[in-house]
Amino acid sequence: MTGHRRTRDKPAPIPRPAQARPRVAVSGCLLGEPVRYNGGHSRNRFLVDVLDAYVDWVSVCPEMEIGLGAPRPTLRLVERDGEVRLTTRDGSADHTDAMVALAERRAAELTGLDGWVLKSRSPSCGPRGVTRYKGEMPVDRRSQGIFAERLTRLRPTLAVEEDGRLNDAVLRAHFVERIFAHARLRALLDGDWTPRDLVAFHSAHKLQYLAHDPDRYRHAGRLVARAGTGDRDGLAAEYAALFAEAFAVRPGRGRHVNALLHLYSPMSRRLDDARRRDLTGVIDSYGRGEVPLDVPMTLLRHHARGEDIAYLDAQTYFEPYPAELVPHLR
Repeated sequence: MTGHRRTRDKPAPIPRPAQARPRVAVSGCLLGEPVRYNGGHSRNRFLVDVLDAYVDWVSVCPEMEIGLGAPRPTLRLVERDGEVRLTTRDGSADHTDAMVALAERRAAELTGLDGWVLKSRSPSCGPRGVTRYKGEMPVDRRSQGIFAERLTRLRPTLAVEEDGRLNDAVLRAHFVERIFAHARLRALLDGDWTPRDLVAFHSAHKLQYLAHDPDRYRHAGRLVARAGTGDRDGLAAEYAALFAEAFAVRPGRGRHVNALLHLYSPMSRRLDDARRRDLTGVIDSYGRGEVPLDVPMTLLRHHARGEDIAYLDAQTYFEPYPAELVPHLR
């Protein structure tokens, strides 16, 4: 026999994308800046003591930026003549137009971001759960702050979270996963990428994609197949939007099981019966909620490395963010 025939269960290795440092805009009070209405701050320990070592912050305080200063009169959302307005508590000043203009300007200026963290329940920054008043009566406790509403409308695919929800381990891990995934894609598309680079990036994210949104993964695959033809910038923008939309979907246990089985399948032909039973058993145990996700993940990565299946070991699914963050995301 002449030449070399590649076996079906050992595709060519793909490079593991390097972790990129996310760039995240944040309400300045959460970093400990004394910019709240009372001259104080709302320093968030997770952001400052943990995530700070891994991201680059862009501090934003909408109230300070429209010239209100600190301390300042408290603000609230009010319903007036069919519109939602941002006013002082006594109604003596209306800051709606200035806040909308600022949100539009900051959305245009702050390019190259991988996410935002906003102050919860703030009538300017709160992305959800903000109280709206009519007169002195609260009429809705599910509103968005004026700045947050305009920002999310202008940047609908960007990861946006509030400090209060970061206390939930599941939501915290999902947000961190999203900003690191977005940073990796931004690093690729900001460079002199080739169609081959995009194919490799998409392939390395296959299992992570499948855990979030299999349909968008397949759609994105069809886009990648067209790389090198047509409008390069248009294709990159469409891929980036699909990628962000897919990762915005929080993966459930069933989709994780699907991704784990996609990892298991190509390596199963190399394993003996005992190791196959071990793997399928631990995947089933995860599916029933008996063990955490890192149990089957650790075992699968061990076998991917032991069997030298490089294209599986390169999957970002195994390490979606720096390993040092894992203990802080449980």
